[in-house]
Amino acid sequence: MFSPLTPLDWKRRAVKYYPEKVAVIDGEKEFTYKQFSQRADQLSYSLYKAGIRKGDHVAVMLPNTHYMLECFYGICQLGAVMVPLNYRLNAEDIEYIIKHSDSKMLIVDAEFTGPIEKIAENLPFDQIVVVAVAGHSHTLKAKDYEDFITAGTEVIEFPEIDENQLLTLNYTSGTTSKPKGVMLTHRGNYLNAANFMYHLNVNHDDVYLHTLPMFHANGWGGVWALTAVGATHICLRKVDPPLILDLFEKHKISLLCGAPTVVNMLVNEPKAKDVKITTNPRMATAGAPPAAALIAKAQSILGLNMMHVYGLTETSPFILYCEWKKEFNDLTVDEQSTIKARQGIELAFNGETKVVNQEDGKEVEWNGKELGEIITRGNVVMEGYYKDPEKTVEAIKDGWFYTGDLAVTYPDGYIEIQDRIKDMIISGGENISSTEIEGVLYKHPDILEVAVIAVPDEKWGEVPKAVVVLQPESSITEQELIDYCRSKMAHFKAPKAVDFVEALPKTATGKLQIFRLREMYWNGPKKIN
Repeated sequence: MFSPLTPLDWKRRAVKYYPEKVAVIDGEKEFTYKQFSQRADQLSYSLYKAGIRKGDHVAVMLPNTHYMLECFYGICQLGAVMVPLNYRLNAEDIEYIIKHSDSKMLIVDAEFTGPIEKIAENLPFDQIVVVAVAGHSHTLKAKDYEDFITAGTEVIEFPEIDENQLLTLNYTSGTTSKPKGVMLTHRGNYLNAANFMYHLNVNHDDVYLHTLPMFHANGWGGVWALTAVGATHICLRKVDPPLILDLFEKHKISLLCGAPTVVNMLVNEPKAKDVKITTNPRMATAGAPPAAALIAKAQSILGLNMMHVYGLTETSPFILYCEWKKEFNDLTVDEQSTIKARQGIELAFNGETKVVNQEDGKEVEWNGKELGEIITRGNVVMEGYYKDPEKTVEAIKDGWFYTGDLAVTYPDGYIEIQDRIKDMIISGGENISSTEIEGVLYKHPDILEVAVIAVPDEKWGEVPKAVVVLQPESSITEQELIDYCRSKMAHFKAPKAVDFVEALPKTATGKLQIFRLREMYWNGPKKIN
């Protein structure tokens, strides 16, 4: 008998087998799986009373709290579609997404009501629910979340779920163009979360820290996977390195996820040198190619067991995983870190991924040298961009999704990203990988953070420039860093200039906003996302 693949079924399983197990810890609040399920169900009843039906869209702008987790289940088990919003966007972009997504309601954290107050009169609905937060007030005509979920007293029967119907509508962070709505189904989310469980070794005893914003690609699947096995969710409103280091031991954290910049924040937190973490937590990182040197620091300083995954919002997101083999244990620490920096091989449940030559479309040689674009097809690829058939056709060709990431494939099949197509530096006809330069610079002890971009040059067309955040009290000079790079790589690849800054621009997920750096130097065609 056919049973639809939906991650919502995992809440039922968790309540059946682990009703009294602690499901969620959010600051001083704790909920068992039975209590969490009851709150999610109550949200569903209240949404139904408010007129939300199967297929309707509900926008949500919340940090990593138990309320956000409740929304994932409470909205979606009603057959409605959750639209997670990036709370760092400006009012204009938020208004665009709410309207473009055809949302009929907004649930928002009181801390983030500022931009909503600016656009409230322009929204196509008047149903706004606000989660109260101590120290934050608002002027919105809205219902209080707790009052709202207790208003739905009528118990309803949830509708049948088609595994191919939309579960969430996730918007990309638009930069040079408007954000695009990525349509993700119940089936795609289910299989992505299955990948999360299998390849990150998620089990019943895990305690997972939500450092990664839940709105970003649905927390990479963690919002579903941890519930599936009856593990414990630890909520975190914002990335706070000292607090995170405390939570490792307080809650015996065994698993977390985050972009390389989050890893960098943790290893460079002064407190890190004194913290003794006994749980050897597994940490999955993605979002940008991590430098091997950064992985080595995370493992030596904090004892983190680093795991590298790769994907995009359009792929739910996982499509590659750097699988660890026993023979790697015999390698040196540096050699191990180099391998862990690779994006890796296909995951078990997602479909096919390969690197193809951009000119003839054939798969590249597995020699670790031939450069091509990563493409993928299968179970976790999006249905397309919402109300944007042209962009959908551009991204998905002959059933394959084109990622825009340039990579090589090693003889063992492991894929390693060299750069984004739009980030590749072409200097005097030579291709230079910004990622390669960043990897060299991260090995320098005075470097805290670095981003490498192309800048215009009269002779070469464009040349690499490094934008650097130094370690406190460092006095290293621009020329010393350039000379260091030249000693480690071909001279033409080394940055021609170095700018020192106090901080690099980042998204809510910790990804570097390279386009903001480019805007400082380009007025022409290279000024791209």
